[in-house]
Amino acid sequence: MSFEYDLIILGGGVAGMTSAIYAARANLKVLILDENSCGGLVNWTKVVENMPSYKKIGGMELVERIQEQVEALGVDVEEAVCIDAMDLSGELKTIEADDEIYTARAVIVATGRKPVPLEVAGECEQVHFCAICDGAAYVGRRVLVVGGGNSGFDEAIALLDQGVSELTLVEKMDRFFAAQSAQDELVARANATVRHSVEVVAVTYSDKLETVTLRNLATGEEETSEFDGIFVFMGQQPGTEVFRGQLDLDEHGYIITDENLGTSLSGVFAAGDVRPKKYRQITTAMADGTVAALEAERFIHSVGSRRVES
Repeated sequence: MSFEYDLIILGGGVAGMTSAIYAARANLKVLILDENSCGGLVNWTKVVENMPSYKKIGGMELVERIQEQVEALGVDVEEAVCIDAMDLSGELKTIEADDEIYTARAVIVATGRKPVPLEVAGECEQVHFCAICDGAAYVGRRVLVVGGGNSGFDEAIALLDQGVSELTLVEKMDRFFAAQSAQDELVARANATVRHSVEVVAVTYSDKLETVTLRNLATGEEETSEFDGIFVFMGQQPGTEVFRGQLDLDEHGYIITDENLGTSLSGVFAAGDVRPKKYRQITTAMADGTVAALEAERFIHSVGSRRVES
């Protein structure tokens, strides 16, 4: 079947949902397509303490409240979508997903960023990227955390707070990059071990994780240990691979935009973490979503919307 909209938003994170709110309030017919669930990386944030109007709120709760507002405005939301093909170059943008065809005059790309994978882990099901999402399954068990930045240390502390019995954190660089306060807190935990200059070189698994081989980069020595789960926090990369060849990307894969968040294609805008930017916060994603929606609305009205009433 074919469905026609004024605006399609690819990505249901904070930037995408903010765009949807502004566009729906402008009386546009709006669709959000997300390959996972709405909320993006905010779902993985245990507590948000820098959101105006909230002294403290859980990431998942914040996402739920935003999504409730989006859906109350009549925005169509499709989650767990697999995009098969798209053509963003024409006057009418076309997206094929799960045997459906969606068209719109304008598109906002807000696909955010994805965790950098641990390549040697293959398809092991006991590899995770979110302590708050998956940590409960490892109460009383032994886990490995890969990554010595703020996320690695913060998530490691969260795992211990959930009841992990023993935790090892490794970082392949010769120092840790997390805030010193987080480092001090984790080191003080009796059941936590932290090591830099160590990388994961092999993971063995069948129906579950069996062993992990670590290499000391200073000495070259390797050791193999048993773990029940691995949590990976090695940074993020933009979710833009599907747009390569259609939109101009920078050397790191981020979508290049002008000051109004327009991309290299007319009628296509980008918002949030898919753009090259200095600060990546919930509030800056919301700001991008606002600008992209206002510019998309202006563009749609300038070319004449072929809106189909539901």
